[in-house]
Amino acid sequence: MGGRKAQRGVARRAVLIGGGAALVGAGVVAQDELRRLWWRLPGMEKKRVEGELDHAGAVWTAASRANWRRADRPDDYTIDRVVIHVVQGSYRTALRVFKDPGHGAAAHYVVGKDGRVAQMIRELDVAFHAGNRDVNERSIGIEHEGFVDRPEDFTDAMYASSARLTAGICARYGIPVDREHIIGHVEVPGTDHTDPGPHWDWDRYLPMVRQALAARPSPGTTTAGAASDGVRRDGANVA
Repeated sequence: MGGRKAQRGVARRAVLIGGGAALVGAGVVAQDELRRLWWRLPGMEKKRVEGELDHAGAVWTAASRANWRRADRPDDYTIDRVVIHVVQGSYRTALRVFKDPGHGAAAHYVVGKDGRVAQMIRELDVAFHAGNRDVNERSIGIEHEGFVDRPEDFTDAMYASSARLTAGICARYGIPVDREHIIGHVEVPGTDHTDPGPHWDWDRYLPMVRQALAARPSPGTTTAGAASDGVRRDGANVA
């Protein structure tokens, strides 16, 4: 009897401990969900101004609201990836389809062969670009003009401009400049895409990103004649 009572006591303690652990686990999940949703309460959402940019030197041209989801990153979702895409078309084609509500997808940025950059979605919002919800929530998507089977489409100007863009993203969110955190669309779990393809030169691109990151001014400093760092207002739009 004493043994059975002892066993029942142990079993009861195990249930209580297990139940407590479950409650703690549920509490952590609930806190995480609250952390993601608190800003949706009245008066908590960050103020936004149409035309604000996260990348100095980009021009603003808004993607369709159907192609992205409002968020408050990195407060609700950590940003720790950059996903490199290739349009399979022109710069203007990318802008056109990302403005189309029926397309169902868009990237934060589009980079042209000539180095110009359009920002279509704020970095704090979730773009539907990777075909994987978890990756979408944790990443910034960058589209590049061109075709995966035409290496000539990946110009010096494109590489340089894209590297500066990615360096700025890595600086803002503390993302390591490596192939675990800067990936191709083809590497996204569950994707059926092949971009940026075999001609995207990763061995060239990552050193360029590191060089651009090292060349960035320290926080709080500015260079005469240079564009300001971080978010700024730019009224320019792309047709």
